Amino acid sequence: MTTITLTPELEHAIGEQARQVGTTLELLALDKLSDCFLPTMPSPSASDGETMADFLADYIGCIDSGEHVPGGANMSENTGRKFADLLLKKRSDGRG
Repeated sequence: MTTITLTPELEHAIGEQARQVGTTLELLALDKLSDCFLPTMPSPSASDGETMADFLADYIGCIDSGEHVPGGANMSENTGRKFADLLLKKRSDGRG
């Protein structure tokens, strides 16, 4: 670990900025040094205008339950009502 000695003026300026943003002098100084000296990895979306959904398109998706259940299971429909019905059933069964 290395110790860096700041001039009083620099310590005051960094300390004031740290108070304004709600952090500590040390964390602000480390953040600024990291920004200056550590390379950052470019974001795929930043370089070619893709959204996060575009970036993850090959990893996420949806299925049609009709492929597995005749007429479809419609599992994503009326989920709030289904959840409320389940809670009421649990309560009436003495489990909730």
